[in-house]
Amino acid sequence: MRNRETSSPELLAPVGGRAQLEAAVRFGADAVYFACDRFGLRQRASNFALDDVPAAVVCAHTAGAKAYVAVNALMDADDVAALPAYLEALDAAGADALIVSDLGAFSLARRHAPHVDLHVSTQAGVMNAEAARMWYELGASRVVCAREMSVEDVARMRADAPRGLELEAFVHGAMCMAVSGRCLLSSAMAGRSGNKGHCAQPCRWSYALVEEQRPGEFYPVEEDVRGTYVMNAQDLCMVEHLDDLIAAGVDSLKIEGRNKKAFYVATVVHAYRRVLDGADPAEGAAELACVSHRPYSTGFYYGPAEQSSERDGYIRECLHAADVRACEPAGPGAWRVEAMCRNRFCEGDELEALCPHRSVVPVRVRNLVWLPEADEDDPHPAPVAVSAANRSAERYAFETEEPLSPGGYLRIRAD
Repeated sequence: MRNRETSSPELLAPVGGRAQLEAAVRFGADAVYFACDRFGLRQRASNFALDDVPAAVVCAHTAGAKAYVAVNALMDADDVAALPAYLEALDAAGADALIVSDLGAFSLARRHAPHVDLHVSTQAGVMNAEAARMWYELGASRVVCAREMSVEDVARMRADAPRGLELEAFVHGAMCMAVSGRCLLSSAMAGRSGNKGHCAQPCRWSYALVEEQRPGEFYPVEEDVRGTYVMNAQDLCMVEHLDDLIAAGVDSLKIEGRNKKAFYVATVVHAYRRVLDGADPAEGAAELACVSHRPYSTGFYYGPAEQSSERDGYIRECLHAADVRACEPAGPGAWRVEAMCRNRFCEGDELEALCPHRSVVPVRVRNLVWLPEADEDDPHPAPVAVSAANRSAERYAFETEEPLSPGGYLRIRAD
């Protein structure tokens, strides 16, 4: 149990796979959460095989972070029958906590994963101290606040809930139009249950009516004159309001995004880590504008959540240009950077370098070369001078005046 008076809240990051896990801990996450190939609510994510969980836990622990496993899908009888062996494997893997929403799964976890803390998922919709107290009495060490709660609601629950119970709250990422994510639209309209982790996101679709007497004629469903996306929730971003959540008594600040790639995870974790460590929140907000996102809002924390009823689309100010693989001195005031290309960049371009635990720095590309892969015909190929890095997933090198950290990322401003 952390001392709320003397320590900062936990920064909890989403990891859909090994690359995201490494990025999250490298950029300052205090804890990570992920799922295996069953029983999680993000089945489109890479996820982890059950046999890979021990290595994932070791990776997190080696970096000083905790590892939580989501077991928060809606459980039917077949799922419950398969859970004991699954839970025992997670217990043996050394997971720090399981994120659970189903009461039956919670009961089984107490028996079959006795060494693992139990966190109550936001899917359970806990939004009052009486519900929180009941979960605590059943053995929960933490509840994840329902996303429909305001800052005042969270503070009130903190004041009235058991002192030993931790509170976790979402601070960033996609929002669901359904109450605490419990939605039947995807199952009814696409045959894919969101409560089983297969959401087709029909709330993001553009809708129109067909008048039965006029086949083929479509009529827009309008919330008002702006458009037809009547269920399209804006993304959550609380980076400029973390002090309010901390004052309300939140123990863990949770980022959504287990379907996201490592570059996204690194950028968002970096922004929140910097602000928690004392950076200007405006710097964090500028960082978060760089990744692909829907329009940002503060969710339900200060009033009703907002929707983008005119369209569904993503905003991004930057493209992921490359991954930094190595950096070494190249002479007085010069460094040679080796990078894996992700999007096109050119000789003379100014890139932005995202490195752990430091501000983003501008990087000018000089003396750009392509590094061909060795093969039988040419086991030691020479670098090839080029004007542009345009081969995705191939290695390039260039010189710059700034030393960069291996494991960092390079981005370029979008046109």
